[in-house]
Formats: sequence, structure tokens, C-alpha cells
Amino acid sequence: ISFLFNAVAGKIITTFFISMVPVIELRVAIPWATGMGLSPWVAIPVAIVGNLIPIPFIIIFIKRIFAWMRKVSPKLNKVVDKMEAKGEKNKAKVLRYAFWGLALFVAIPLPGTGAWTGALVAAMLDMPLKKAFPSVVLGVLCAGVVVAFVSYGAAALFFG
Repeated sequence: ISFLFNAVAGKIITTFFISMVPVIELRVAIPWATGMGLSPWVAIPVAIVGNLIPIPFIIIFIKRIFAWMRKVSPKLNKVVDKMEAKGEKNKAKVLRYAFWGLALFVAIPLPGTGAWTGALVAAMLDMPLKKAFPSVVLGVLCAGVVVAFVSYGAAALFFG
């Protein structure tokens, strides 16, 4: 365990996996990396890549996973209902501007937005992976810049 908090490789691995967690994503991974002393030039790309890894799988498989979850258990059915409601709630915002709407939605680093929710919305809209993934990537890059500026400060990013 001390490897994850003391060694640079451990900090990188931890940052990578934190950024893959739904809801917290890179909004927590980048500040965590800051607190652990990782360079922004290491932490930011690691968090962005970690945040993007699950996205194609969500876009492609989430509807099948939801169908399976509904069959397995009534409790899981409630979870699916909540996730689908979250996707439906944001559907109108994204539909209005499609590619750019999804990118903007993902770019806003607030709870309830982000790559996971954006991928869920894209799946609900039946956006093809070729269109949805680049939009989510653009949004994650923008969110990463915003979170990095807040975490490291503009001066530290450019001069530190």
C-alpha cells in the first residue's frame, strides 16, 4: 500500500484508476495528484486517459448491461431506472446541439456531468461511437484543463 502513496509509479497508477471511477472521474483524480505532488505534465494526461478508457464500452454496451441488470434483480432494476432517468434528464440539452452539446456537457466539471454521464446520454440517444467518442474526448480535454487550472494554478502549469 505504501507503494501507491510514496512511489511516483504508484501515484500515477492511483491517479489513473481514480479517474476511471464514475461521478468523481478526473474532477478528483487531478486534485488528488496535485496533493500527492505529481507534476501536472504527468497527472493531467494520466487522468484524461484513465477517464476515457471506459467510455467506448459504456457507449457500446450500456443498453445490453441495463437489460441484463433488469432481468437479474428488482433492486438492480431500480438502479437502472435511476441511471436512465439521469440520462433522460440531460438528453434534451445534448440533443439540441448534438456533437457540441455533448462535448459541452462533458466539459463542465460539476457533479452529474462528465464522461460517464455523457457516454450514457450518447448511448440513450443512439449516437454512433464514431460521433460520440470524439465529442466526449473533447469534453474531457476541456474539463481536464479547467480542473488543472483550479488544482495547479495557471502560473504553476506554465512556469512551474
